[in-house]
Amino acid sequence: MAITAQDVNKLRQMTGAGMMDCKKALQEAEGDFDKAVDILRKQGQKVAAKRADNAVSEGTVLVHISEDGTHGKLVALACETEPVSNVEDFKNLAQSILSAAVSGDVQSKEALLTTVLADGRPVSEHMIDLTGKLGEKLEIIAFETAQADKVVPYIHSNGKLGVLVAFDGVNGVDVADLGKDVAMQIAAMKPIALDKDEVDSATVEREIEVGKDQARAEGKPEAMLERIAQGKLQKFYKDNTLLNQEFVKDSSLTIRQLLEKTAKGLTVKSFKRVAIGA
Repeated sequence: MAITAQDVNKLRQMTGAGMMDCKKALQEAEGDFDKAVDILRKQGQKVAAKRADNAVSEGTVLVHISEDGTHGKLVALACETEPVSNVEDFKNLAQSILSAAVSGDVQSKEALLTTVLADGRPVSEHMIDLTGKLGEKLEIIAFETAQADKVVPYIHSNGKLGVLVAFDGVNGVDVADLGKDVAMQIAAMKPIALDKDEVDSATVEREIEVGKDQARAEGKPEAMLERIAQGKLQKFYKDNTLLNQEFVKDSSLTIRQLLEKTAKGLTVKSFKRVAIGA
């Protein structure tokens, strides 16, 4: 049967696929719109399978904070190239995913992929469909949540790095400016843990061994290696755990001291840092 321009446009409006893809799908489906939609979805599945091992180093990070400031959610949707990350369909899908996570109070990436969007289909299907349309692998590389007395967000200017900082012990103090400072500290300094007690044992053991090896290479006596390595470990904690880091805006203060100076009992409960392509 003859496929008209109106038919192609109708399918395009239904699926968001390109004009030529819609025309080919309608021709293959002999004008049956439901079959044509299935063909386009299978096309997305084929593209997704073909590009499954490709690296994703571009994309967008979005955050949402509840009106009372006590809950935060962060979604990082990644793709392969920068041009695709700037396509409106990609941006709209990222926003739809975040909105669905908020409205459904989703708590994990696994649950997010099965969460349905406005048309009743899950996030995972929408990602496959858009993969078929854009020709690139799409992946939710991170989904983070935070809950505390106050959650403060930060999105870097490139849109590819986001932070959530959860504060407890706020007690009515306005921590908006402090929160932004701490969030930017996390973005820039990349702490691996909140405090030294939260650094995993494997990392600690590795740092001790590295410290010993360095001291040994410098010709230090074997009897001194453990003490030297422990000293290097304390330096590691100072550089890599948030509360012990020097505040980038005032090196005379650690982040722990900055919190104490701002309000008695104020603490960082947790933080999340997500970067695409880093």
